[in-house]
This record gives sequence, C-alpha cells and structure tokens, in this order.
Amino acid sequence: MRYKLLGKSGLRVSELALGTMTFGEDWGWGASKEECKKQLDLFVKAGGNFIDTSVNYTNGTSETILGELIQGQRDYFVIATKYTLSRAWDDPNAGGNSRKNMRVSVETSLKRLRTEYIDLYYLHMWDYLTPVEEVMRGLEDLVRAGKVLYIGISDTPAYVVSRANMLAELRGWAQFVALQIPYSLADRAAERELLPMAKELELTVTPWGILEAGILTGKYSDGSPEPKREGDEVKISPRVQKIVEAVRTVSQEVSRSPAQVAYNWARQQQGRAMMIPILGARSASQLADNLAITEWELSTEQLQRLDEVSRIELGFPHGFLEGNRYVFGNTYGLIDPHGL
Repeated sequence: MRYKLLGKSGLRVSELALGTMTFGEDWGWGASKEECKKQLDLFVKAGGNFIDTSVNYTNGTSETILGELIQGQRDYFVIATKYTLSRAWDDPNAGGNSRKNMRVSVETSLKRLRTEYIDLYYLHMWDYLTPVEEVMRGLEDLVRAGKVLYIGISDTPAYVVSRANMLAELRGWAQFVALQIPYSLADRAAERELLPMAKELELTVTPWGILEAGILTGKYSDGSPEPKREGDEVKISPRVQKIVEAVRTVSQEVSRSPAQVAYNWARQQQGRAMMIPILGARSASQLADNLAITEWELSTEQLQRLDEVSRIELGFPHGFLEGNRYVFGNTYGLIDPHGL
C-alpha cells in the first residue's frame, strides 16, 4: 500500500482506510472481537495505518474493541473518530455539534481507545443549530490541549465547510484537512458542490457507502428482498440497475469481484479530489477481497463506460457558467487557464 499526505498537513496515511462500523455486534450485525482482530492484522500486513471509527459506532463497542487491539502499537496508527450523533437518546445535550457534546464525546473516545490523543477528529454531521464559531473554537481548543492533532468534517453542506475553514484561517485556528462524504457510482451528488470544494481547499476526501449497502455488488439483483441502510428501504431504480449491470460486466472482463470494481472506481477519481476510500467489511475474507484493489486499476475505457452509465446532471450553475460566451465573447478558446 502507498501513502498520501492528509490534506494540507504532513501526516502520512495509507491510501485506503479501514472502516470499523462493523466492529462489534451490538446492532445485530457486524464482527466479533476475534474477527475484528483478523481484519486489523490483515490491514496492517497490507501496509494500512489509517483507521476510521466514531463515538457511536455499535454503541461504543467499535472504539472499545479498537482500543484493545491497538495496545502496544498505538503510535503506528492514524486513528480517526467522530462526534455529533447522540450517545443517549433522552439527553438533549448528548448529541449535536455543541462545545459541551464535543468535550464529553472526545473524553469518552479517549477512554475507550485507551489513548491520550486522537489523530483526526471529525464533526460527524451538521446540526444546523450550533454556531460555526463555537464549533471551530472548540476544535481549536482540543488541538491546543493536545487531545486532537488534526480536524475533519463529515456529512455537512459545502457552504458550511467553506465558511468554517475560512473563519479558522483568518483567526489562525486549526483548519479541516479531511472531508468524509457518501460517494459511489450510484450516488454522485457530491460532484455538484462538495468535491469541487474539497479540491479547491485541498481537503482529502474519505468516501463511505461506496458499495451502496451491497447493491453495487449485485447482491440484490436476484430477486431477494431489497436491502436496508440505516433502517430505511433502499429502492433499486432502473438507473441503479443499469449501473449494477455495468459493474458486473467490467467485473467479468477483469476477473475481479464487483466490489473491487466499485471501490476502484472511487479510488481512481483523483482528478475530482484526493480520494482515500473507506473499506467496510464484516469478515476478514471480505476485507481481503477489498484490499486487492491496490493490485490493479480500471482502464480508461472502462472508467468511461462506468462514468457514462452513472453520470448525473450537475445542474445550475455548472452548465450555465462553463464557457459562457456572454462573459468571454468569442475569446474563450484563446484563454489559457491560470497555472497552465
């Protein structure tokens, strides 16, 4: 496995991240501690050092198991965890982006992970209630206290991320270095605003949901019950079914699993932003298959086919502004873009 710099930082992380939402069986699915150890050992053997978890994954069991497994080699790993989602459903302050929940959550994560610091701390979801200034100053305080080394943000509108990072830049506070978002062949909405923003701000993108709960592997194309994700039914539309068929075709061409095709598509979108896919697996065998994407790449022609079948309309203002003759007259083709 190769390594990448995490955003505008000097931190080196593996080109793939190990997702641990499957660590623990509290939610009725997932992996036992023994299976989690097999996954971690496999990931490390492949050269991986970047691990993603959250204070609420499997009711905290994910962090607890991870903390036990990394003992004795803590400093080798780059541990990312998150705060925002509720830790107690009847406590109004046990969730959200507030400084209070941030503080309690980070202390909870430190104890479970059995560590004195968190390498990358994400705001998990934007709550539309907490002022941006409160969030960014709170994160800055955690960095100054040495409890957090770098900060990131997940599942948040582009305008909020941009405003927050600019505020931090102007005040000399820690800025986001990573952006975690859902992104897949079946869900390319991030290409409208989030990915262009990430590229402009030099944020590393850590996409999740790349397999769309197994849909892109063809798991549900045989008439079996439709899958569920986060408790909601996921409908397989005619568009998505065409994407699944295209993935299956490429899979047969390269003699690789459909999962590898879907993961490699996301991994090879480096022109849109720096991508570090999060691999999620329930078993070591699944993870081994996922890790094999570093052994090969999709061809330009295969990428084009997958792009065509999954492409979305970016909508306003993208098409409206591109090469607008009312702005450039007849000179657009004669202008060299900045930096070229």
